[in-house]
Order: sequence, then C-alpha cells, then structure tokens
Amino acid sequence: MFAKSEAFSGFSVDDLSRAKTFYSETLGLEVSDVEGMDGLLTLHLAGNRNVLVYAKSDHTPASFTILNFPVGDIGAAVDGLFERGVTLERYEDLGDADAKGVYRDGPGPAIAWFKDPAGNVLSVLQDG
Repeated sequence: MFAKSEAFSGFSVDDLSRAKTFYSETLGLEVSDVEGMDGLLTLHLAGNRNVLVYAKSDHTPASFTILNFPVGDIGAAVDGLFERGVTLERYEDLGDADAKGVYRDGPGPAIAWFKDPAGNVLSVLQDG
C-alpha cells in the first residue's frame, strides 16, 4: 500500500528557534522553515532525506535515539562536537566508554550519544 510513498519522519522540540540554531550552526545541517507553516522546520539530510521538526508546547524528549549520523572518523566527529560545546551522554548499563565518551566494545559500530537542546537523543557512529 505504501511501497512507493516517500515517507519521512519527524520529532518534536520545545523551542523551534533553539533547535534551528543547534541543527544548522552546531551540527552544520541545512535547515529550512516550512513555507506557510509556522512552527515547522525541515532538516535536509544527505541522500535527499528530510526530517520534519515541529514545536510542541508539552514536548517530552524522546527516550531513544531519533537520529543517527554515520561518519568515516568517529574520533574526529566527536572532537568537532566538543569544539561546538556538545556534551556526550554516558550510559552505565552499556559498559565503559573511552576517554572521549565513545562506546567501542558493543555488538555494533563505535557509537556516541548526545542530546539536542530539547533533550532528544542523537548519535554519531562509525561508518564501516
């Protein structure tokens, strides 16, 4: 039924202006206002993928990872996040992270988590 639908995902934030600044200036993504629709932003991701961001007055941060950013060099990506004032999350139940906060000993790729200004969880992970 939806096999040819160009589906997209979205998530809420409590402050659209702070979200726009974070995603555009801190993470370096292309971000645009949705024309004619107050309270909506589009994140333009690589691969012609878009994600809708919407303001929600009773926003509750997602307790799971809403966006994953695969990178060629996770160490350099984490350093770039630190330079922009981003703090990595540490999860005791996942074991030990390295000195930078990257989890390297799990079943998947090396990964680090951080939050946007609304408290939503994002990750950066080693691609390949």
